[in-house]
Amino acid sequence: MPAIRLFDTAAGREVELEPEARPSMYVCGITPYDATHMGHAASYVAFDLLNRAWRDAGKNVSYVQNVTDVDDPLLERATATGVDWQDLAASQIELFQTDMEALNVLSPDHYVGAVESIGLIVPEVERLVSLGLAYTVKGTNGEPDGDVYYDVEAAGKQSVAPGAWSLGSISGLPESEMLELFAERGGDPGRAGKRQALDPLLWRVARDGEPSWPGGSLGAGRPGWHIECTVIAQKYLPSPFTVQGGGSDLIFPHHEMGAGHAFSLAGVPLARHFAHAGMVGLDGEKMSKSKGNLVLVSRLRAAGEDPAAIRLAILAHHYRSDWSWTDEASPLRKPTSPPGAAPLNTPLQVPPNPSSPTCGLRWRLTLTRRRPLPRPPGGPARRTTAVLPPAPPTGTW
Repeated sequence: MPAIRLFDTAAGREVELEPEARPSMYVCGITPYDATHMGHAASYVAFDLLNRAWRDAGKNVSYVQNVTDVDDPLLERATATGVDWQDLAASQIELFQTDMEALNVLSPDHYVGAVESIGLIVPEVERLVSLGLAYTVKGTNGEPDGDVYYDVEAAGKQSVAPGAWSLGSISGLPESEMLELFAERGGDPGRAGKRQALDPLLWRVARDGEPSWPGGSLGAGRPGWHIECTVIAQKYLPSPFTVQGGGSDLIFPHHEMGAGHAFSLAGVPLARHFAHAGMVGLDGEKMSKSKGNLVLVSRLRAAGEDPAAIRLAILAHHYRSDWSWTDEASPLRKPTSPPGAAPLNTPLQVPPNPSSPTCGLRWRLTLTRRRPLPRPPGGPARRTTAVLPPAPPTGTW
């Protein structure tokens, strides 16, 4: 196949992916409380193209995606709606996977929850503490002692070897912009007792009314957001793996901090390349859960929109571009047919192509609710039937 080129955020330029028999990719998954909005869909469709290009070239791809099935936004939504957080997560995960299947997005080989990974995360946080790269903070204003934070300054001085991580290695942002984004995207720069305002949470000790799990020497609690993805990626993919993917809103702090955690734990970069999809807005404003201005794939499908048309509407935009969905100029607005003509939205019937190397990959719901822990069964997603188009002939992405 022609060489695939993509824009590497960390490098700040377009790069050519190294030829390899088994490329690997990690794309950050959802926090399941408002699935699946158009921003989600655009990101997963974008990286589905890369996955397909590899597979249609005969590559044996390793693809992993997580789901953050315990986190503050999920718990807050559950409390606000009076729904058990496990029930909310399970229903939204099922809806997300149904939407992905409708959009013909290939399933990952491993779809892994944060909760099921806690047993892997705890010893890694303990190791960061023992290395002097993490520390505990005393509680204030009635908060308990013991929250564990990653020391970004100490981690950045850990090594001067080529490829070593330091703050800004992935995002290239100035500290002033980091502080602003950190506060907007789940960080706590003003937390008393932290060594540096940008130090991210690794382990949140148990609070009344919140779910928690045994944490060994850390005490009962639950993991922070960034360490979850790092540990899952290092468990299921080589170090470093080929491409870390996600939306551009994950560049900082999520991918920045995840890369730092990985280098601190393994002494090698998390990924060789970092690629990011653009943001989708609604009527010129950023689409976000907090603003409530979401265009949901499930609602479009319920309104009778063809999922193939939704996918095509997404693919009409370059994957890295920011774009806006408008109801008045919706990409799904259908022209009318001349009198007596066949409807313009008549679906095209495409026969299966069993010879395609990517034929047969589909989503399967793997996360189920189980008390006291909702643990998804291990192993790759089930393979059934799917019809896939060939890879783009140019190999340029």
